[in-house]
Amino acid sequence: MNINELKDIVKRLVAPGKGILAADESSKTIQKRFEKIGVESNPETNLAYRKMLFTTSGVEQYISGVILYDETIRQSIDGIPVPQYLESKGILPGIKVDQGIVDEITTGLDGLSERLTEYKNLGAKFAKWRAVIVVGQEDTLIEKNAENLAKYASLCQEQDIVPIVEPEVLMDGDHDLEKCKEVTSKTLKAVFAKLVEHGVVLEGVILKPNMVIPGKESTVQASPQEIAETTVKTFLETVPTQVPGIVFLSGGQTPDEATKNLYEINLIGGLWELSFSYGRALQDEALKAWAGKSENVPAAQKAFLERAKKVSLARQGNA
Repeated sequence: MNINELKDIVKRLVAPGKGILAADESSKTIQKRFEKIGVESNPETNLAYRKMLFTTSGVEQYISGVILYDETIRQSIDGIPVPQYLESKGILPGIKVDQGIVDEITTGLDGLSERLTEYKNLGAKFAKWRAVIVVGQEDTLIEKNAENLAKYASLCQEQDIVPIVEPEVLMDGDHDLEKCKEVTSKTLKAVFAKLVEHGVVLEGVILKPNMVIPGKESTVQASPQEIAETTVKTFLETVPTQVPGIVFLSGGQTPDEATKNLYEINLIGGLWELSFSYGRALQDEALKAWAGKSENVPAAQKAFLERAKKVSLARQGNA
């Protein structure tokens, strides 16, 4: 393990004003997204869409890294392998390495060491593993998911790949803000206990958590200020100071909600870089503008760049 290399990658990923684009939608997920705009998902159309995002002029001002899917990391843009293309723009390539969720437990540890070796050779500098916690089922899910996240993170660091540790307390349900805080706190305490137990160097880790938000079906919603205050308080109580950065997931929020909540969080601030690793919140407007048509690429890139700039400003506590 080269801790200095890991620290350098982390520093670049959470650089001031920048955050991560999650473009690691699985085949099933991107198919669902494309169905909404009347586009057939296949390797060619998937690449055309992601090429539109990656080739947006100036986006490197706001995006420090991109999480790729297995299909994408093997593809090329204008004859240049995608990871090398991103690096040529000063954007670090990363890779989703989990293999989906079975009975609410994330899978993918079998053969992970070998896959990480391959991904490193393909150019990946960091990786991502997502674990989901369903409110109401947390007592049966937290321990096993925390254990798997720690094993994954340890294997990544052995190969000088920065692990993004993503424990997501889902917004599904009618739970209130306080219940989300309780479950998020319990989850983070368990995850960091397991990371330490498995010898993971926290200075070489990035945390990708949910914000503390009421469930989508809750009768009592919270203001951005309440979400920010509760989120920062929860993380101050649970996240070790050695962790260099927190990159929040958007987790079902609209682009405007994810941007506003990040802004309010950064107005308060914390002990870490408080950034973003957004998928839909960065892409939705561009996806709709693109609609699978090459003539729409300029409009889609404009929408993508505008949203990336807004999120970047929010990440700096600027409106």
